Amino acid sequence: MRRLALFMAAVFGASAAWGQVTNAPATTNAPSSKFISDEDGWFDVSEFLDEKYGFLPIAMPITEPAVGYGAGGGLTFISSPLGGEQAKEYHRPNISAVGGFGTENGTWGAFAGDMRYWLEDDRLQTLAGIMYASVNLDFYGVGDNPALASNPLRYNLEPVGGMLQTKYRLGESRVSVGLGYAFASTEVSFDAPPATPGLPSFRSKSNVGGVMPSLTYDSRDTIFTPTRGTYVEAQAGLFSEALGSDDEFQRAQLIAMHFLPLSKRLFFGVRGQVSASFDDTPFYLRPFISLRGAQAMRYQGEAMAQIEGELRWQCWKRFSVVGFVGTGSAWNDFEQFESSQNIVTGGTGFRYELARKYGIHAGMDVAFGPDNPAIYVQVGSAWMRP
Repeated sequence: MRRLALFMAAVFGASAAWGQVTNAPATTNAPSSKFISDEDGWFDVSEFLDEKYGFLPIAMPITEPAVGYGAGGGLTFISSPLGGEQAKEYHRPNISAVGGFGTENGTWGAFAGDMRYWLEDDRLQTLAGIMYASVNLDFYGVGDNPALASNPLRYNLEPVGGMLQTKYRLGESRVSVGLGYAFASTEVSFDAPPATPGLPSFRSKSNVGGVMPSLTYDSRDTIFTPTRGTYVEAQAGLFSEALGSDDEFQRAQLIAMHFLPLSKRLFFGVRGQVSASFDDTPFYLRPFISLRGAQAMRYQGEAMAQIEGELRWQCWKRFSVVGFVGTGSAWNDFEQFESSQNIVTGGTGFRYELARKYGIHAGMDVAFGPDNPAIYVQVGSAWMRP
């Protein structure tokens, strides 16, 4: 479910980033090619992104080890051209999207969404989406469970639901306050008898519904491959029967990222995250360590903390090499950190400057951790936040 949310964020975020940087006036000299840069003769899609197309196809490989290799794709419909003449600092186009995804282990899903800006200077943002998915995963327990660590239980999640979120930017600042509502009905089925030891307590079908207030600060120079700036977001989730949920529970999350140019060709970034869940949170909504090299939903707990650093060196022409290392911990008891899981991950990769005008770099990472090595296809930052 969270990977699907990230895919949707990438779809919206991609177009949003393109809309942010379309402030330069049109030039009188047309480029010789939409795919070759007049500046250095290298492949570049900046001019293609400037075209006044009504829709834009999106394709994204899925390389998550938890569900296997696959792909996601869709169409985004844009209300204003990517090369528009608006000179507003905060201008972004309105975007609607539809799409789907599938992987080799039988996981698949579909979604539709809409992102719009309202009021003067696009001060108010609305984001709405609906989705259906059938996701096949392995359950390793919540916290350290030696029995399940070597013999995980196979299960399937089938969530169907939607969300609506609004964000309002305060004055001329980089601070936004937000409020969202999400509802999902999820069927859970295990490939094991109900009396199997270690099987979590769950209904065959459960509803979750709640509100999500948030506070965000964002000074990044771009959402795709930032080179400077800070992003901080604090978000809470309050789920109750009055809001459509079968159970009463709460979630809290704090994400902080900072990007710093060390020289003209050397860039450093760091991301930290702390998440916690309380009361009767369904096991599939418990926080999990999300680092390159760690299988999604493999290391879960009532709470989770992680940090990852990345160094990117623009070594030659449009090519960069990256190195990254991270560590995370998931646990079940705040006072004594009982049943904790601690991991370290790291790896390396490369990037190609795909659209210089928009700051879009794309490439591939190879990551190592406590499980098998994993490959990740990256378009923009590995820490995508729209």
